[in-house]
Amino acid sequence: MTLATEQYADLLAKKVANLTALLSPFQAPELEVFASKPQHFRMRAEFRVWHDKNEKGENELYHIMFDPETKQRYRVDQFPIANELINKMMKSLLAEIQGNELLTHKLFQIDYLSTLSGEIAVSLLYHKALNEEWVEQAQLLKQRLTEQGFRVQLIGRATKQKIALDHDYVEEVLPIHGKNYVYRQVENSFTQPNAEMNIKMLEWARSCTQNSQGDLLELYCGNGNFSIALAENFRKVLATEISKSSVQSAQYNIEQNGIDNLQIIRMSAEEFTQAMNGVREFNRLKGIDLKSYDCNTIFVDPPRAGLDPDTLNMVQGYERILYISCNPNTLAENLQQLSQTHRIERAALFDQFPFTHHIESGVWLIKRT
Repeated sequence: MTLATEQYADLLAKKVANLTALLSPFQAPELEVFASKPQHFRMRAEFRVWHDKNEKGENELYHIMFDPETKQRYRVDQFPIANELINKMMKSLLAEIQGNELLTHKLFQIDYLSTLSGEIAVSLLYHKALNEEWVEQAQLLKQRLTEQGFRVQLIGRATKQKIALDHDYVEEVLPIHGKNYVYRQVENSFTQPNAEMNIKMLEWARSCTQNSQGDLLELYCGNGNFSIALAENFRKVLATEISKSSVQSAQYNIEQNGIDNLQIIRMSAEEFTQAMNGVREFNRLKGIDLKSYDCNTIFVDPPRAGLDPDTLNMVQGYERILYISCNPNTLAENLQQLSQTHRIERAALFDQFPFTHHIESGVWLIKRT
């Protein structure tokens, strides 16, 4: 696989024009544009595994992907959008498991999750049950990869089965405004794919909320990626997340980073909206005094569908709104309502996904007087 890196500037310019046009009806200021590295920027990758015979008639396996338009498979020996650690592991892993029947039989997918801090998790996915013999061979594989200098976690997954040799996570360290933040990232859970762009997003969000008064409410907090970095800008932070594994990671990350003013609630944004509006009572909120929070700033990073109508109505009640979006079209739809009560103070484009049409953006909204 090759990348036309010389086209990157033109592709980014088209994204800037697209987002500028979408935000123009809302009198948005000039976009702050954050460009990505044109290669080796992606921290995770997933590949199907293809089993074949080589010229000598020996079994051979290699990574494949599928063309999104033609659906045709193509072989991937190097993946230049992935960081260099993933590329090194791709080569070393296949070299180590070629010819090992226990590790390769019914292996259909390999997932990689890497970090800027040099750790990598490799998940081997199978159409078979994993037994003790598989575990023994996987342990030997992990030992050989460790001897090659990899700081690797190895995970085997099959139907209703998950075996982690040591851990099912890696620990990332992100330098944000001169301070290192630790984030546990669990395999098969959401993490920001472009770590260096994530740093730029976090620093931008911190600069928007600098010198804030009162408290912050965050919906869709994940593993605490934003809320942990933003906590020092507020008196207290209240955050919600529905994924159990993400909440567990967030609690760990809160402790590791010495954050003492952040509370995570395991609830969806929709459930929290119902609780705030008095529609339903939730046992998960027992012991939490919502009235002790003076949340005049809200942070949202919703899924591609954007904010649901009830949450959108709730969000309008806050003085300041920090909105990170992975879909500029649903952002524009939400802004049709939000712009009636708020103005866009700052707007940014973060090129999280170079060489695709996907646009990650952010708007900082202030309530109209």
